Amino acid sequence: MSVVLLTHPACLDHDPGSDHPECPDRLRAVLQALDHPDFATLHRRSAPVADDALLRLAHPAEYIARILAIRPPVGEVVRLDADTLMSAGSVEAALRCVGGACAAVDAVMDGEAGAAFAAVRPPGHHAEAATPMGFCLFGTVAIAARHAQSRWGLRRIAVVDFDVHHGNGTQAMLQDDPAMFFASSHQHPCYPGTGAASETGIDGNVVNLPLPPGSGSAAFRKGWSDTILPALDRFAPELLLVSAGFDAHHADPLAQLELGTDDFAWITERMIEVADRHCQGRLVSVLEGGYDLDALAASVAAHVRTLMQRTA
Repeated sequence: MSVVLLTHPACLDHDPGSDHPECPDRLRAVLQALDHPDFATLHRRSAPVADDALLRLAHPAEYIARILAIRPPVGEVVRLDADTLMSAGSVEAALRCVGGACAAVDAVMDGEAGAAFAAVRPPGHHAEAATPMGFCLFGTVAIAARHAQSRWGLRRIAVVDFDVHHGNGTQAMLQDDPAMFFASSHQHPCYPGTGAASETGIDGNVVNLPLPPGSGSAAFRKGWSDTILPALDRFAPELLLVSAGFDAHHADPLAQLELGTDDFAWITERMIEVADRHCQGRLVSVLEGGYDLDALAASVAAHVRTLMQRTA
């Protein structure tokens, strides 16, 4: 089965300003990398616009209405907090993030694809139920997990997050449901300051792997192998969702975890193995962070190439 790539030009229209690290050029770099002949067999689809029913799977109606009402004139931005801004194109971009992630779930659940990657922005894993933060407006992957639960009737859904920043929003949205599992490796101390190993959810359905700055490849791989992967196997999910952030790369300007491009291929291989053991191979990956353009492009290419090799 093929790998589906979901994206949309509207995701380029979220523009928080020329000096903001979460810039449209991030997605341009990713899509340029995926235009290489190595990726010619990707099944490319447009990310649809999410409707309110999808958003309400993780956010209250009042919050949704507040965010959807923020539509500044072209060339202007509205600042929601110190890091999170909205431009004229932000609403559609964020809706296509959620729609693309949920369409990716549908693609693997109905057998259209073995795996799917949503190349969308803005990221989503910091957004809480009623609070935008950390560049994020809606909890994209958390909504996709709830969509898998509500539409497809799945009883065990796992979200894993290897972004260098803890996915506080995803954890908060899922941790009280024993049908959900959330695991994150992340630099600590680092934004947003959450993700202690002591945060374990309900009966261990949350696993956090905080790593100190400068940890590098060996500590990252050992932490996953010794802590997260065994817990994930014990949970035995029916679907695996990945918050794929690439800002743990040694070239990234926002953190200092010091991973290499090959580490993202390695962690993708481990995710594939889990999906093959427990999920009938069903794996959905959604772009989160990564702020050095060259490192982001190379890391996404390694991630998607590994997904394609598995489904060839």
